[in-house]
This record gives sequence, C-alpha cells and structure tokens, in this order.
Amino acid sequence: MITLEEARSIISAAEEKAKEIGQPMNVAVVDAGTNLKAFHRMEDAWLGSIDIAINKAFTAASFKLSTQELAEMAQPGQPLFGIHTTNAGRVVVFAGGIPLERDGEVVGAVGVSGGTVNQDQQVAEASAAAF
Repeated sequence: MITLEEARSIISAAEEKAKEIGQPMNVAVVDAGTNLKAFHRMEDAWLGSIDIAINKAFTAASFKLSTQELAEMAQPGQPLFGIHTTNAGRVVVFAGGIPLERDGEVVGAVGVSGGTVNQDQQVAEASAAAF
C-alpha cells in the first residue's frame, strides 16, 4: 500500500526536480492496483501530457518495470514489440514511469510527463528516490 502522504512526498520531490531543470511536469502516483492515488500538474505543464503521466504510472505498476526498461523490450524484433497497443492503448513504452517498491514488492508507481524523455526520466528518478 502507498499512502496519500507518501504520494504527496513523491510529487513534491518531482516538482522540486522539475523546477531545478526548468521544465514544468505532470506527475501521477498510482497504487499497486494501478488506481490513481495522486496527481499534480505544474503551472504551464503540457495538457497533452496529463494522460501520458497517468499512463506511465499505470504501465510501471502493471508490468512491475520502468517504462524505460519496457521500451527496450518493445522495439521491433524484441519480444514485447507491439505491447503498446494493448490495454486500450494505455501502455507507454518510453521513459518516465517507475515502479515504487517496499520490501521487494511493488506497491505503486510514479509517472512523469511534460518534457523530453530524458527530462521525464530525471524527474521520475528523483521522485522515486523520495519514496
């Protein structure tokens, strides 16, 4: 289980990192069942990235892998090519989603979107580290 207090802490760390790199972000935290626990859209963060952030968190929690790791396995010729077309198109196969673990068990995930893939990953890593 991930608490609302923990989700807020994760979002706070994400916002801090996003401000540091100068890129407003959308940040989503889901529980182990992929249910949205908390969401935050920074001022001027892209509207089109709201769903992407939520879906990155969904993907990371669903597959218990970062979306960056999943992306490598989803390339043409790789074993999970085409996985992004499943789950009503909710599976994201680029960086910015990271599972959150406690005692070796995935209890949720964070998803970040609003910048380049590298910026999204940096902010996601900073937020996950706060957990």
